[in-house]
Parts: sequence; C-alpha cells; structure tokens
Amino acid sequence: MKYKKSITRLVLIIVILSLFASIYGIFSSQGKGQYDFKTIHDTTVTIFGKGLYQNDSVSAASQAIAQDIVTVFLGVPLLIVSLYLFRKELLKGKLLLAGTIAYFLYTYTSYSFLSMFNQFFLVDVILMSASFYAFVLTMMSFDIDKLSSYFSEKIPVKFIGGLLIFIGTVFGLMWLGIVTPSIISGTAPNVLEHYTTLVIQALDLGFVVPTAFLAGILLIKRRPFGYLLSTVVTVKGITMLTALTAMVINQMLAGVEVSLAILILIPLLNIIIIYSLYLIMKNIKEPKNNIVSQSN
Repeated sequence: MKYKKSITRLVLIIVILSLFASIYGIFSSQGKGQYDFKTIHDTTVTIFGKGLYQNDSVSAASQAIAQDIVTVFLGVPLLIVSLYLFRKELLKGKLLLAGTIAYFLYTYTSYSFLSMFNQFFLVDVILMSASFYAFVLTMMSFDIDKLSSYFSEKIPVKFIGGLLIFIGTVFGLMWLGIVTPSIISGTAPNVLEHYTTLVIQALDLGFVVPTAFLAGILLIKRRPFGYLLSTVVTVKGITMLTALTAMVINQMLAGVEVSLAILILIPLLNIIIIYSLYLIMKNIKEPKNNIVSQSN
C-alpha cells in the first residue's frame, strides 16, 4: 500500500502528542482564576484565568476543554481503530482514517492560530503539520478512478449529498449572519471578544463549507472523487458536530449563554450525520485482495 509506513508514523505522532496536549488541557489548573479584561473594542471580556487556556476567554477556554475531551474519548480512539483497519488494507479503514485525520488537521490548525499563546504552541504546530502531511498522503494513496466501483449502486447518494449541502448551508448562513452585519456597521462582532480575527469562521467559510458543497454535488452525480470527499466530510462532520455538542454543554456549565436553536440543531445534525456514515459504510464493497491503493 502506497505511503503506508509514512502515514503510520505520522498518525502515531498525532496520537501521542494529541493525547498529551489534550489531557494537560483538561486537567491543568494553574493561575489566579477568572478576571475581567477590557479589549481594544472597548468591551469587557471575562478571561478564564487558569490552566493551559488561562489567557483565553471563558467562552473560548470552555470550548477548547470540550474539544480536548472529544479528542481523548472520540478522536484518538477513532484514529487508532481506523489506522488498524487501514493497515489491514481495508477500504473502510482508509476512508475512516482520512476523515479522522481531517478532524485533527482542523482542530490543531484552529489551536495554532486562535488560542492565546501558551506553552503548548509548538506542540499544536507539530500536530497541525503532521496532520496536514498525513492527510495529503492518505488522499494521494487512493485510486480515484476505481473508487466508485467499490460502492453499491444502492447507496442513497441524494440523501447523503443533500445532507452535506444542507449542513454546509447551515454553517455558511450562521457564520455570515455573524460576520456580515459587523462588516456593514464597521464594528467588531461580539464573538470576537479579545481576539484579533475570526479564525473558526475563516476556516469554515473558506474550506469546510465549500468542501461540503463540492462533496455533496459530486456524490449526487456519482463522480468517483465524490465518494471519497463525501466520506471524508461525513467523518469530519461527526467529529466536528460531536465537539460542538460538547462545547455547547461546557459553555452552559461555565455560565455562557447559548441559544436554544443551537442547543437543538447541533445534536440533531450530529445524529443524522452519524446515520449517514452508517449508510456509506454499509454500501462499501471491499475490493478483492484488499487492493485499495495505487501500486508502489
């Protein structure tokens, strides 16, 4: 299997470092505790004041801790299982691996650029880099031309593709609803708090939303690359929505106000996209001799 050793080494680096960073992020508690901080936008933000995320806002720190919990209990186990299946040369394993690595790439890219500088900055950068190269190598290892032949004709492409387009639309409109009014009025959005720019919104609007649209459209048209991209986006969607669900819960526990619509919509979409992944995996026909990659 092409790039098998390189991908394995990179994934093991991701497993070890992400576990170390996440566990520390969850349990670290040094610092004086919460305090108010006046921003350059003449607003007051409550700073978390303890642990790895002590210089982040209460809202951002509670989300980061929730993300770390999801990484430990979902991201890392899924990465290990998918790596095992990948090394067994199963197509399902390789598809799961690509989607799970995408979660780590997104997570540690956001940490590298969004979180206030802390002692784990270089760890986050290494994880971002390792995830990027592992993702690229995994995507390059597929034989795209043959991929569609490994999926059953019964796979509900309209449902799965339509769901991806819908989720992309929801997140696109949600973030544009925050960004656009501030651009028009020339004021900083409330979610900016004491940060310099909207990193998550930039990543989602620049990459996640367009990719969800592209994956959905290509899958509906039954294009070979659509099968790969839609599976990757679906796995990434599950990890992302699970993390968002955990973030919403942790924000509420931290006293941050969360809208009822978000409280209902995110878990509901999470359940539906998990079902979507089930449909994808159910309709995969493993190639004979488990030949799922390009020859060396």
